[in-house]
Amino acid sequence: MTAVRAGVRREWRRKLAACAASIACLTCFACFIGDVHAAAPAAGSGGISSAERLIFTTDHLHGVAQQTELDYALLSSDPPARGTDIVKVLVTSPDNAKGDAQVSDHSGAVPLPNGGLQCNPVIIYFLERDIAEMEQLTGGQRRYFQQRLRLALAAGPKIETVTSQIDGKPVKAQQIVVQPYLDDPNAERFAQYIAKRYTFLIAPTVPGEVALIRTEVPGANNDFAHPLHSRTLSFQAALRKLPAPGNAPNVPNTPNTPNAPHSPNAPVKPSTNAPRASR
Repeated sequence: MTAVRAGVRREWRRKLAACAASIACLTCFACFIGDVHAAAPAAGSGGISSAERLIFTTDHLHGVAQQTELDYALLSSDPPARGTDIVKVLVTSPDNAKGDAQVSDHSGAVPLPNGGLQCNPVIIYFLERDIAEMEQLTGGQRRYFQQRLRLALAAGPKIETVTSQIDGKPVKAQQIVVQPYLDDPNAERFAQYIAKRYTFLIAPTVPGEVALIRTEVPGANNDFAHPLHSRTLSFQAALRKLPAPGNAPNVPNTPNTPNAPHSPNAPVKPSTNAPRASR
C-alpha cells in the first residue's frame, strides 16, 4: 500500500503538470460545469447550485492583499503521507485580480488547471489530488469521479451554518457535506468507497475563506468515528510576505514584526486548533 500511495502522488503531480500545460484541458472541474448541468441541472435553479457557487465560483481571495501567503495543514491518515504537510497559497496580485495565485507544498510549486475559476486554488489542489488517488486506487476514469462529485454538488445539498474553532476562537462557517457515490450505478466496482464523504467549511471571515476540506472513507458498518481513510486540509495562518526586489507594489510595506499593528492583512498566528467540521 505504501508503494501504491507513493505512486499515486507521483502520477498526480505529473497529470497536474500536463493539465496546466494544455489550453484544452478536459480534466479541470471548470471544463465540465456545462456538461453536468446539461445532463442534470440543479432543481429549480436554472443554473449552478448554491453549493457549487459557494465552492467554485465565489471570489474567495477578494480582500486578500498582494504578497499574502495563506498556509494550510494537510493531514492524511495513510502512510507514507501520514502526518502533516503544509500547503501554501501565495496571492501575487491584489484580491487575486489576475487569477495568478500560486500553490506549493513540500515538493515545490504545484501547477493547477483552474480553468478560470474564481475560487481559492487550494480547493482545486485538494480535489485534483483526491480524484487522481481515486483513479489510481480503483482503476476508474478521473473524469468520471469528477463528474460524480459535481453531480452531488449540483443536486443542491444542504448548506448549514456551523461554528468552527480557528485559533481557539469561534468562527461562523457554511458547511456542505456530500457523498457522491451513494447512488452510483457503478459503485460495485469500488464498493469500499460507496459511503465516502466530502465536507467543505467556507468561512467569510477567514482569509481565503476556506476553513476546512475533509474526505472520509468510513470503517465497518458505516463507522465515520473510525474511518478507514481520511484526509483533512485546514486553514492555519495568513502571512504578509515582502515583495521581491523591483516588484514592490505602490503601497507602503508593513514589517512582519511582533510590534506591527494588526490588520486584516497582518500576520496571523498559526492555529493551534484546526477547524472541526460539525457532524
